[in-house]
Amino acid sequence: MKLHIGNLPKSVTDTELNEMIVAIAPATSVEIVKDFAGVSKGFGFADFASDDEARAVIAGMNGRDVGGQVLKLGEAKPRKNNTSRTPR
Repeated sequence: MKLHIGNLPKSVTDTELNEMIVAIAPATSVEIVKDFAGVSKGFGFADFASDDEARAVIAGMNGRDVGGQVLKLGEAKPRKNNTSRTPR
């Protein structure tokens, strides 16, 4: 299962997010989405081998205060417009 992790402080790094997650369950991948300049957009994704691991992370992290912001976790939804984006 893939999770969307929203409302991340822009100062949180991929490593820091990964450390928060693996304290609950092992993730197969963790990524904070960044703009073209490499600055965090304030959300990211994490993949898990099982739905149970993903649900444990949701239960353990959803609503957690990180850097003054309350995290919002949920199952990632496929993009509505799944066409290729052309870089600007």
